[in-house]
Amino acid sequence: MNAARDWTATPERGSIALARLMVWISRTLGWHAGQLILYPITAYFLAFSPRQRAEARLYLHRALGRAAGLRDLFRLYFAFASTILDRVWLVSGRTGDFTFEFRGLEALRETIDAGRGCLLFGAHFGSFEALRAVADAGCPVELSVLMHQANAVRARTVFDALGNSDRATAVIPLGTADAMLRVRECLERGGLVGLLADRAPHGERMQSVDFLGHAAPLPTGPHVLAAVLGAPVMLAFGIWRGPRRYELRFEPFLDEVAPRGRSGRDAAVADSAARYAARLEELCRAFPYNWFNFHDFWRENAP
Repeated sequence: MNAARDWTATPERGSIALARLMVWISRTLGWHAGQLILYPITAYFLAFSPRQRAEARLYLHRALGRAAGLRDLFRLYFAFASTILDRVWLVSGRTGDFTFEFRGLEALRETIDAGRGCLLFGAHFGSFEALRAVADAGCPVELSVLMHQANAVRARTVFDALGNSDRATAVIPLGTADAMLRVRECLERGGLVGLLADRAPHGERMQSVDFLGHAAPLPTGPHVLAAVLGAPVMLAFGIWRGPRRYELRFEPFLDEVAPRGRSGRDAAVADSAARYAARLEELCRAFPYNWFNFHDFWRENAP
């Protein structure tokens, strides 16, 4: 399996292994000890992941607009490891020592108050799990997360051990027969459904978009979902700003889209995907160490 096709296996397997370690450290030694141990853990993963390191260097070069050095790579790996450590606490609801800065919450509340269900498009950027802080802060509607089935199983295997079954059941696995029905029902109840829109397993329909100055394939599935369901879309990002510090951004992106005919829908989907890529690019340039890309995103090594 080549580098362009295996992100659902290798990067996620690595993050789950790291998550298992973080669960053990947090339970045994606590968060502060876990934060200190992140430094040697980061150095280990950086040293012994040559392919992922090369892909990360390429991304950073394009995001930073200059050659990425070892310090840049360490910062990216360290931020990634930090979000995994924080996830242990976020999933279990122990966020008393966390600092969350909210931006765009008013727009989200307007959608909620109107009784409209909403899709939240995120990315492998910072911590999508940190967005649960909105629910913890008293969000009056349900919040579910739509995940690729294999990743959902891996994540549940680790984080179910934390004993918070309510949060585990908020995951809707993609690829199951009732996934679309569960999403539709959640939206009809005025709920929020979050999903990551920057990657897809091999075989899913993709569209070429401009990203950081180069053509890259972006999945159209999330945008098709929004068009088919006629649901409004907001962008949602949990930007990591330091240990236990997150900036949670909610940005209006797309109101209800109901284009007539197949050609109209295809055009709307293409436009949505291109605008999503443009916004993600802006964030990657502003916060380059938050996008956790460790695979051949641009498919430059594809046969």
